[in-house]
Amino acid sequence: MSAKKHPTKEELMSLLQMLNMFHPVGKGIEQYLLKNVYCCNILKGKYLLRDGEISHSLYFIQKGVLRGFIKEENKEITTWLATENEMAAGIRSFLLQAATTENIQAIEDCELLTIDFSDLNKMYQKYPSFNIVGRKITEYHYIQAENRAYITRLHDAEKKYAYFLEFYSHLANRVQLTYVASFLGITIETLSRVRAKTSTRKKLK
Repeated sequence: MSAKKHPTKEELMSLLQMLNMFHPVGKGIEQYLLKNVYCCNILKGKYLLRDGEISHSLYFIQKGVLRGFIKEENKEITTWLATENEMAAGIRSFLLQAATTENIQAIEDCELLTIDFSDLNKMYQKYPSFNIVGRKITEYHYIQAENRAYITRLHDAEKKYAYFLEFYSHLANRVQLTYVASFLGITIETLSRVRAKTSTRKKLK
C-alpha cells in the first residue's frame, strides 16, 4: 500500500459527491475530511485486511474493485464485491473494533480514500448532521446486504445469475468468473452453463 497523503479538494470531490447524494454536507465537514482522509493505492492481489486483524479504516473506492471473502478449510467464499464510488470495510470488525474472520483483497489496482475509525467518530460528534449521512449510508448497505443474502438463498442457478445481472451487471464482465461463482454459491461449471444459456436467449430475442 502507498504512503499516506491527504487528498486535494479535487481528489476528494468524488467522495463529497457521493456523500451529498445521501444528505448535504457543509463546508465544515468538507474541511474536516480534507484534514483527516488519506489517499492510498493498493495493487491487484494485495490485501487491505486479513482474517484475525482488526478493521481500523473505512475505504472509499475511487478506482478499482475490492472483494470480501472468508475461508472455509482451503476454500475461499466471496461474500461481497465493491467498485467505484462505493464504501468498503470489514464492517463488523470496524464497528466493534474486534478481530475479523473476513479478508479484503484488491482484484484490480485500486485508488482509495480512507478514514480511521477514531476520526470518523470524532466527525459524528463534531458535526451532528453527519449522523444523517452515516445513517443513510448504513441503510443503503443494509439493503445491499439483503440483496446478497437473497441471491445466496436461491436454489436455482439461473435465478441466481439473473439477480446478479439485475443488481451487479456492471461487474458481470469485469470480475473473474471464479469470484462470481463463489459469490453466487455455485460451481464455475454451473456458472459457465448458465451464462451460455443466457447469452443464447439474448441472441434469439
